[in-house]
Amino acid sequence: MKADIIKIGNSKGVRIPASLLKQCGIDKKVEIEVRFNNIILKPIKSPREGWGAAFKKIAKQGDNQILIPDDSDADLLEEWKDD
Repeated sequence: MKADIIKIGNSKGVRIPASLLKQCGIDKKVEIEVRFNNIILKPIKSPREGWGAAFKKIAKQGDNQILIPDDSDADLLEEWKDD
């Protein structure tokens, strides 16, 4: 695929078809690198991307039990207060 370089203010750019952006998983931001005189665009993904789906899957499987009770450190806190 070929594309024209276009003027955007004082810069220049390339129009990227929506289908290519979707295929590459690019939504709002990209990381730009230059390697061997090639411009590389990489999607920036949230570090928590996919967590929602994973949590739903875990809950559906019934594997969402608490492994460490909330009060597990209570004894340690009591010991620390005594010092």
